[in-house]
Amino acid sequence: MLYSLLRPLLFRLNPETAHRVTLKAIGNAHRFKLLQGHPIDCKHRNIMGLDFPNPVGLAAGLDKNGEYVNALAAFGFGFIEIGTVTPRPQPGNQKPRLFRIPQANAMINRLGFNNYGADKLVENVKHMNYQGILGINIGKNFDTPVEKAAEDYLMCLRKVYYYASYIVVNISSPNTPNLRQLQNIEELDPLLGTLKLEQNKLADECGKYTPLVVKIAPDLETTQIISIATLLMKHKIDGVIATNSTFSRIGVEHLPHSSETGGLSGAPLTKHATTVIHQLHGVLQGAVPIIGVGGIMCATDAKEKMDAGASLVQVYTGLIYRGPKLVREAVQAISK
Repeated sequence: MLYSLLRPLLFRLNPETAHRVTLKAIGNAHRFKLLQGHPIDCKHRNIMGLDFPNPVGLAAGLDKNGEYVNALAAFGFGFIEIGTVTPRPQPGNQKPRLFRIPQANAMINRLGFNNYGADKLVENVKHMNYQGILGINIGKNFDTPVEKAAEDYLMCLRKVYYYASYIVVNISSPNTPNLRQLQNIEELDPLLGTLKLEQNKLADECGKYTPLVVKIAPDLETTQIISIATLLMKHKIDGVIATNSTFSRIGVEHLPHSSETGGLSGAPLTKHATTVIHQLHGVLQGAVPIIGVGGIMCATDAKEKMDAGASLVQVYTGLIYRGPKLVREAVQAISK
């Protein structure tokens, strides 16, 4: 109810300013004990060897540097993912770079992995009180040539491995030049092999096994999805997130800001992302768990992704339009 009153005020602000203001307000509310979380009653799920108290998580991108996890946990998420983080700090793309399309319950972003770097993120994680499942999403710096991308992923993997519950390899952001090229089989096969070897090495060194997850785009042909699924099983990758934002503008072409470059998220992505989950599940058949994300704007959207084959789901844009109540509604719908 409170968010429904505040949303009109926040939507008068520039989207990126509203994002920053909201996070600071949540952080302050938690600091002064004005934000008290209550666990959502739900049967726990064991996925990737991790005990998830409920299947609804926060997608990467909202808290890129892990600064507000303690406060965000009060909304009842079953898990929280931070990042995308890169080896070195980078400012991201030039502003403006975030655009609302309220007529379609959608957003376009071209943020470009703006973050303080892996070292700062790790420092933040060390000082948080959060005891839940924490995913850390890693990427490459914008100025690292795609042929050297593996070096960036390895650097991030080594820095964050010990502190993450699971690690996501982001090869699907539309806002880093040539990044999606890594989804091509010729590039993905050696990358996954390299990362898997490092994961096993770090597991021995750290005395803990941290699952490795790959995040893919919705803008893939069926043959590409099948090939990627096959590689995930070949390299024994622990999970896959489907999907990132989309290049497509179907359904919003006539609306303000639709011509802005960047990734489209929100309601226009709902069915597309669910279709990708269904196609992945058709190949994986449970061999690799799927985390469904993309256009979850209501409880029904979350349930449909689970029905399509997802083991867990994540929200982001839906949270902006619906507020924290979306989390509880989604958990209850899935539980039923």
